[in-house]
Amino acid sequence: MDYHDKVAEAASYVRARVPVLPDVAVVLGSGLGGFAGGLARAVTIPYTDIPHWPASRVAGHAGQLVIGSVGAKTVAALAGRAHYYEGHDMGTVVFGTRVLGSLGVKTLILTNAAGGINTAFGQGALMVIDDHINLFGSNPLIGPNDDRFGPRFPDMTEAYSKRLRAIADEVSREQGQPVAHGVYVGVHGPSYETPAEIRFMRAIGADAVGMSTVPEVIAARHMGVPVAGISVVTNHAAGLSRHRLSHQEVEEVAARVRDRLGALVGAFLRRASRP
Repeated sequence: MDYHDKVAEAASYVRARVPVLPDVAVVLGSGLGGFAGGLARAVTIPYTDIPHWPASRVAGHAGQLVIGSVGAKTVAALAGRAHYYEGHDMGTVVFGTRVLGSLGVKTLILTNAAGGINTAFGQGALMVIDDHINLFGSNPLIGPNDDRFGPRFPDMTEAYSKRLRAIADEVSREQGQPVAHGVYVGVHGPSYETPAEIRFMRAIGADAVGMSTVPEVIAARHMGVPVAGISVVTNHAAGLSRHRLSHQEVEEVAARVRDRLGALVGAFLRRASRP
């Protein structure tokens, strides 16, 4: 069975278990999975039940696909994602994104916990991603192209939808919770960056750094799915604070801003799914 057939089988499994297919989806990063628990009329499917779907083995990632409602909108929430640093190949890392695209999702919102490189961002700041820099040293499109997913050389001029970024600004103003904008740099980890690496990333224009999101964006845009990205700045990156970095801190800060992010994402999803 080839990769496309595995994606199709997983999508078929999900399709048979939900009454209404989602047209909007959100991927929830480390410590941010609580949003999925707020979906109404939800159907929860563990990743381990879905054919070929990679298990989530990272703390703060529940490992569930939850499909339910936000207002009148049907939303798919991925509570956890596969990471490159776990030893997966890139096709596995973006498997969930491929399945969402195959289910007909028209808008994808990716969230993540990130280290702040821009010193203007305080701990707990929300950053709308305007663009990214791929320092994974790889790409999910490497290898023979499957035209059933998308073209050989997809355009990445607008990796993150201008329309969706404008909606994020509108929603944040209405809610009175400001959001920052910036460039996200993706690295494969799992070690945190050195101070020298952070100085390099700042020099090339990065505002935040994390270990996810970039491969998913590439796969989604390959399939023609518009993308928005929101980073929670959970800590200052190496060399910008006096204390040691830890995943525990990432989870604790993400938990503190979970309700604020959930309110923003909920309103964003309602607005973004309009024609």
